[in-house]
Amino acid sequence: MKVLSIFGTRPEAIKMAPLLNAMEAEQAIDSRICVTGQHQSMLQQMLSVFDIQADYSLDVMTPGQTLNGLTAALYAALDPVLEQTTPDCVLVHGDTTTALVGAMASFHRRIPVGHVEAGLRTADVATPWPEEMNRRCIDQGAEWLFAPTPRARDNLLAERLQGSIYVTGNTGIDALHMTARRLHADTALRQSIDRQFAMIDSSRKLLLVTGHRRENLGDGIIELCQALRTLSQRDDLQIVYAVHLNPAVAVPVRAALGGLPNVHLIEPLDYLAFIRLMQRAHIVLTDSGGVQEEAPALGKPVLVMRDVTERPEAVAAGAVRLVGAAADSIVHGVSELLDVEALWRRSARALSPYGDGHACPRIVDALLARPVDEFTAGDDLVKPLAGRAQRRAPHLAAPSVTLPAHRV
Repeated sequence: MKVLSIFGTRPEAIKMAPLLNAMEAEQAIDSRICVTGQHQSMLQQMLSVFDIQADYSLDVMTPGQTLNGLTAALYAALDPVLEQTTPDCVLVHGDTTTALVGAMASFHRRIPVGHVEAGLRTADVATPWPEEMNRRCIDQGAEWLFAPTPRARDNLLAERLQGSIYVTGNTGIDALHMTARRLHADTALRQSIDRQFAMIDSSRKLLLVTGHRRENLGDGIIELCQALRTLSQRDDLQIVYAVHLNPAVAVPVRAALGGLPNVHLIEPLDYLAFIRLMQRAHIVLTDSGGVQEEAPALGKPVLVMRDVTERPEAVAAGAVRLVGAAADSIVHGVSELLDVEALWRRSARALSPYGDGHACPRIVDALLARPVDEFTAGDDLVKPLAGRAQRRAPHLAAPSVTLPAHRV
C-alpha cells in the first residue's frame, strides 16, 4: 500500500512524526512524505527533531499571502505530486489549509483520503476561523476518519458521513510519550535543554505562554499583553512567552513586553525543548490546540484564551479552563490558580483523555484492514483515567522515574 502523507506546519509535523515512524516500520506500507512549507522555518525544525526526510518539499508561502492565495498555490503545487506519486491513500492531519487542499486535491483525483484527528467540532464555523470549516470539509470526503476520542466519533456519526470511523486516540500523545522517554533516558540532553533556560528563577512559579491563533491576532494579542504586564508585577511569578514568528504576533508582543522584569520573550522552541519547559511550568496559558492535549497529560493546569474549544474532554475533567481573550479574564484565571492551592491541585491531576500513546499502531491497522483495538477513554472515563495516569505514566510529569513500555 502506497501512502502519501501531506503536511506543512509545525503542529502537523509533531503529530504526524510517530505515525510516519509506525508506517516506516510496516513492510506492507510504502510511505512517502510531502511537506508544503506552510510554516517553513518552524517545520524544518520539527523535521530535524524527529529525523524525518521529506520526499517532496514545496515552498508555497509568499510575503503578505492571503488564505485564497495560499489555497491556490497549494492546489498548483500538490497536483503534480499526486500525479507523479499515484498513492493508494493520502493522509492529512487536522484543520490547516494544507490539510484542506491536500484532501480536496486527492478527492478530485479519486484518491482515498485518511483524516488524522477527524471529528473535532466547536459547532461554530467562525470559531476557530478558518479551521472549523476546514475540518468539516475534509471529513465530508474522507475514506478513513481517525477520531481521537469517543466524542469526536460521536460528532462524525451525527453528521452521517460516508467514511469509516476509528477511535484511535490522538497521535500527539504518541509524540509526547516518545519525547518523554527520550528526555528521561538522556540526562545530557535534559541538562543541555535546561541550560537554554538559565534565566528561569526556580524560586518563582513559571507561567508558560503561547499565543498565535488567527482569531486572536490584533485585539486579542493586545489584551494578552495587557494581562501579562499586570501579572508580571507579582513577586511570586515569572513568565516565559514563546513568541510566534508571525509579525502580527512578534511585533506587538515585543513592543509591549520587551524589557519587562519577570517576562522572558523567547523564540519558538523545538519540540524537545518545549516539552521540557512544559514539564517545568506551574501553569500553561495558550490558544493552541495541541498544548490543550499535551499539558494535561503532563499534569499542568491549562488556561485557554478562547471562548470555545473543539477539545472539550479536558475541560470536562477540570484540567483545562476557557478564559477568553480579555485581559481582565486572563489575569483573573491565572491569579486564581496561583492563589487558590486547592484549585491548582484539582487542575493539575495528570490525565490524558486524548490518548494512551498507541494511536499510530491503530491507524496502521485500520489502513491495512486489520482489526483495530479502539481507544475508549472519554468523558465517562476521565476521572478513573486521572488516577491511573499517576501510576501508569508518571514519566510524563517527572522524568526521573522508571518508564513503562510502549509500542510506539
